[in-house]
Order: sequence, then C-alpha cells, then structure tokens
Amino acid sequence: MATIAALTDPTQPAPFDNYDPRGHYCELLGTKLEPGSSAIGIWQRLQSLGLDALQTRAAEAANELFNLGITFTVYTERTAIDRILPFDVIPRIIPANEWDLLEKGIQQRVKALNLFLWDVYHERKILRDGVIPANLVLKNANYREEMIGLDPPCGTYIHINGTDIIRDANGEFLVLEDNGRAPSGVSYVVENRHLMQRAFPDLMQGLKVRSVSDYGERLHHKLAEVAPEGVTDPTVVLLSPGVYNSAYFEHIFLAREMGVPLIEGRDLIVENDRVFMKTVAGLEPVHVIYRRLNDDFLDPEAFSPESMLGAAGLMRAARRGNVTLANAVGTGVADDKAVYAYVPRIIQYYLNEEPILGNVETHICAEKEGLSYTLANLDKLVVKPVGESGGYGIVVGPKATRAELDEAREGILRDPANFIAQPMIDLSVCPTLTEHGLRPRHVDLRPYAITGRDTWVLPGGLTRVALKEGSIIVNSSQGGGTKDTWVLKEACK
Repeated sequence: MATIAALTDPTQPAPFDNYDPRGHYCELLGTKLEPGSSAIGIWQRLQSLGLDALQTRAAEAANELFNLGITFTVYTERTAIDRILPFDVIPRIIPANEWDLLEKGIQQRVKALNLFLWDVYHERKILRDGVIPANLVLKNANYREEMIGLDPPCGTYIHINGTDIIRDANGEFLVLEDNGRAPSGVSYVVENRHLMQRAFPDLMQGLKVRSVSDYGERLHHKLAEVAPEGVTDPTVVLLSPGVYNSAYFEHIFLAREMGVPLIEGRDLIVENDRVFMKTVAGLEPVHVIYRRLNDDFLDPEAFSPESMLGAAGLMRAARRGNVTLANAVGTGVADDKAVYAYVPRIIQYYLNEEPILGNVETHICAEKEGLSYTLANLDKLVVKPVGESGGYGIVVGPKATRAELDEAREGILRDPANFIAQPMIDLSVCPTLTEHGLRPRHVDLRPYAITGRDTWVLPGGLTRVALKEGSIIVNSSQGGGTKDTWVLKEACK
C-alpha cells in the first residue's frame, strides 16, 4: 500500500488504520484496497490529519448545519419533524474519466426520455410498434390526457432530472431509477461543498475539483431557454407548495441562487390564458414556472378541484403556449418504476444507440413471467412499490423477516401492477466517519441534469449514504445522510 504521510499527532491513530471494506467495492480504494492515482493525495491528507482531529472537525461541521438550518422534513402518521440532514465529512471521489462516462450516459438517457414523452403525447409510434406495452403507459397513473398534442419549447418535458446511480461489486455503474418529476436534493450538493470548503480547506487545497457553485445560474439560463416563443426577457418563478413542504429549505435556496421570486399558488392569477404574478406594483407577467408541486395540485381547474396549492387556468395557459411549466405535466409516466425497465429499449428505439449506462435487472409484476419469478424468489429480491418514493414500502428480501415477506407476498398478489422486483445489488461503499472510526457504508449517487435546448449535468451530484451498518437504504427519510462529491478535473497528486 502507498506510503502513509506523517500524522499531525503521531500518538493518535490514523483514520484508515482499521478500515476494512469487507469485500465491497470501495469508492476510494477500489478493489485492490489501495488508493488509485486519482485518490492517493486525498487519502494521504486524511491519514495525516488523524482520527481525533477528523472527529472534532466533523462535530463542528454538524453544529454549523444546525446553525444554518439546513433541514428536511420527516412525515409520520401523527407528526412532521424537521431534522438536520446528516452529513459525512469523508468526500466521495469521482475521477475525471469516470465522470466523463457518467455525464455522457445521463445526457443520452435524458434525451431519449424527452423523445419518448413527445411521442407518447403525440404519435405514439413506440406503443404501436410494441416496444413498450401500451397499457403500461396509457393506464399509468401519471399519464395526463391534458398533455396530448401540447408542444413544449425545445421539445423538453424533463427540464430538471435526477438519475439515481449505483455501482456494483465489479465497479460498474448502473442506473437504479429516473426522477423526472420534481427531483429534490440539489441544494445539499451545493451546501455540502461550501461546508467542506470551510471545515476542510487544507484537504481541498491545490486539488482540481470541479465546481458546483454555478448550479443556480445554469438552472436559470436553461429555464429562460424554454420560455414561450417571442419572449426575449422571460420572468422565471419558483412555485412552492409552501412552508410545510418537506423540501421548503431547498425551494428557498434555489430561488435565491437563481435570483427569482419564490411564490405560492395564491400569488398567481390567470387572465386571458396568460399567467400573472401579484406584486405590490400590480400584476407582472410570468413566462416560466419551475414548479415544486405535483400534477394533482397544480391546477384545480384541470386536476383536483379541491387543491389550494396551485392556480386555476395554468394548463390553459400552457396549452396556448403562454407559459412553460418545468417540469412539464405528465412527465411521471417516464420515470415510473415499471417503465424504467424499458429505458434501454427506449434509447435504442429513438437514438439507435446502445445505452451507455445499464439498468438493474427488473422484474415487472404486472407481467405473468415477472410475477411468477418474483413470488418464487421473494427472499432473494428487493421489492419496490411503483408509486412510492423516498425508500418507503421497499422490502429487502435477504434482510426481511418471514412476516415481512408474507406481507409483501399478499400485497403483490392483491395488486401486481403496483410492484417491481430487482436482485439485491452489492452496492459500493465509501469510508464513513462513525463513533468507532472509519467504517464502510453503502452509497448511491444522484447527478442532476438540466435541459433547455441541450443538457448540462452538474459535476458530481448528491452522494447519499446509508448510515446504518449493513443498510442499503440511503434515503434521508429512512436514516440516510449525504457526502460531498468531488469530480476531479485530473488525477490529484
């Protein structure tokens, strides 16, 4: 193994002295259990810092998160609890060549999904050709007839996308899920970086790490690109459900970073099929709405009449081409967990290309073969409800009790179309600071892509970490935390 730099305090243990990935692929050490050329400089700096100093700085970083009020909300049956999102100070490192592969794969995927959505709401060639079962799309709860024939600017339906990516035991990247409705978490990417720059300036000094600080500026630029035709100086707003939403911190953050108004539905009014924002100076035209509320609540005239969160007439204005909704209504049909299984075919159909990033093998319980296989192998599979997010409702077969497996079986038999199943992937791990020192914890990655005329991908994205030992559920609502993600411009020294 590479030479360890001298400790700041030689009487204290070095962070990696007792670190053991336990056979998992390690994001820092790879499979050879020694840092590669891209990570050796960071590894040496962490070693030289010493475990006690590392834990002290981690505690200071946690206090800063508390003071800054960087929170998310956990909902239970009776309460809604604001919590500080746990943050681990050991960064995840992505070498330049690996990021190049991820970036190209994400751009390819987003392009294909946008073409798929245009086709679904127009000619439906992919359905007529039998590439995807028509019922899987047209009977999907996220399919919106209101979008039929609507032509969004630049043909872009998914303006903001979060692609959940894992790495298996062989070090291969695989897409676990697409999030094309209202992906959350990007605020933590930027805040995590700022926190690391303050808490660990010596760790980052001299390293060529790609910046994430221009996300807000890039987002505003891409949203302006999809303004209605003829609008040269568009007004962009961020529409939030309000202070009680679990991601309200992020809504404030993004509006501030873009320099746009943060509004609620009561701040909007539609007159003559045009959208206006109420201000102290009167009504101001609105051209692009970055919405952070679901389709059902967006427009009581078009969807749920009882909704108090949106504004009546938004869909009329969108259909007339007077306002752009980002993401477009009806995009959920493209990030459905069942449709996910067909994305490699969607890429081949529209782009005539092989997928750059592969999928995890997926068994669709709505199909006879997939249902039979799932029921016969429940104890070996990860079962996911199609309509849930945030890690809720997932049953990890190899870790489940007999009672949990029986309950899962009953649920699948009651409503097969609501479930998919996937093999349990041996997720990669990252060194993570615990009270016992550095220990391996499973991680995934959510890079964020924003699309106007073309697609830009934020370098790195949100690394989520399962803080519970042995857990593969990384969602914050299920006890997960986050890490800063460093995309290197070149191998560090």
